[in-house]
Amino acid sequence: MRIDRYIAQSRVIDLESRDFEGALSELLDVCDLSKEKRLKKSGLLSNLLDREKQMTTYLGNGVCLPHARVKMKRPYLIAVGRCTEGLEFEGQRDYPEIRYVFLLLAAENARSYLYGLAALARVFQDSVQMARLQNAQALVHFRKELKSVFGGEGRTPIHGHNRFNFLMLKEAAKIARGSKCSAVVVFGDTFGGGIDIGDFFKGFKTVLIAHGSSEATHLQDGVDAVLPIRSYNHQRFSQLRSAVLIGLARGVFKNTDRICCIGGTPQSNQFDSVIVVDIDREFRSLLVNRSDVLPSNILPEVVERVLGIATELAVEGREGHPVGCLFTLGNADEISQYTKPLILNPFHGYNEEDRNILNPFMDETVKELSSIDGAFIIRGDGVLLSAGSLIHAPDYNHQLPSGYGSRHAAAASITSVIDCLCVVVSGSTGQVSLFRKGEMLPLIDKSFVRR
Repeated sequence: MRIDRYIAQSRVIDLESRDFEGALSELLDVCDLSKEKRLKKSGLLSNLLDREKQMTTYLGNGVCLPHARVKMKRPYLIAVGRCTEGLEFEGQRDYPEIRYVFLLLAAENARSYLYGLAALARVFQDSVQMARLQNAQALVHFRKELKSVFGGEGRTPIHGHNRFNFLMLKEAAKIARGSKCSAVVVFGDTFGGGIDIGDFFKGFKTVLIAHGSSEATHLQDGVDAVLPIRSYNHQRFSQLRSAVLIGLARGVFKNTDRICCIGGTPQSNQFDSVIVVDIDREFRSLLVNRSDVLPSNILPEVVERVLGIATELAVEGREGHPVGCLFTLGNADEISQYTKPLILNPFHGYNEEDRNILNPFMDETVKELSSIDGAFIIRGDGVLLSAGSLIHAPDYNHQLPSGYGSRHAAAASITSVIDCLCVVVSGSTGQVSLFRKGEMLPLIDKSFVRR
């Protein structure tokens, strides 16, 4: 979803109100709802305020994202307001920190609504992009910068490589041809301002790995696919495993592919390593009988989101303390036969859209509930069904390395019985592991140390 297509300059304003209700009213005024016969400002304002009372739409970094599905002809409508003094809302402490209000209205039949929310959230979580918006003083400059940020413009890619980078790219192409690779993977975050791959890898399927908010995630000439990795982990081989897994789920890679990977330390502007990976050999434990790496009922985007949250929990913990947790994905009806609740279900009674793991407002909720013993049960389309669930699957003959606890045993057991996927975060080591058909694949190795 291209957010910049729905940002009109007339709907980007400086807010005069100091309270949240007044700010929403100003934004609704510039939306020109007169063209939508079924929309009334008073009813829409009331719905937005009611939603805000139930669950805050403050995302952090000074950004608030009120949103709603409405009956209108246009797929999306966006209005943006700046408030340098902050806002007030029913005495809540976070609102004085708000500097930007992004109002998103989506038609009831709009496609990719949750993906649109996630795309907005990725930009708001990028400190570099937010700094660009903060540095725009005049409204006319803010409007221009806003359009360029969401359109993927504004940074100048590195078009010229130094002699060493040129040599690394040239030799990587030779290695890819000599080892009969079918694809080349480039770590885009090696370069801070984006990367120009050129025609070094002509004839190969070229894939770019980059953080979800990176400028490199915009498809460019010479690149066949981009795999955004939402992760704070800078271990390249761990990132590569996650990216290959997502690539397999999306159909970017095949089980039989051999890939040549070139990368370097993030933001160093210098390539320093070339790796050749045989997917079938690396993922042999998960690719039994050449079957799909993911169950057919699990969306690849859901796996990406869960892996991102799991990695952040592994790196950050919660409030400075290590956190371990277990996510089960797919075939929720069958999984429910082997689970029982340890606590009252915190997701019961909420709309499915509000409790979908793809919804960026669920991140903090999931992280907060991760400290509770038990597993998250997630449907294949991302809907969170329960938290704090005890898994009591039969103990099949799965073998785990010594030192792994009940979470890993539960994940191995349930994936042996049910065609599902599990992601486990170890509370003691920070290791993130994927379980499929009773087999374990570490995505972040035990040697990873929390900082």
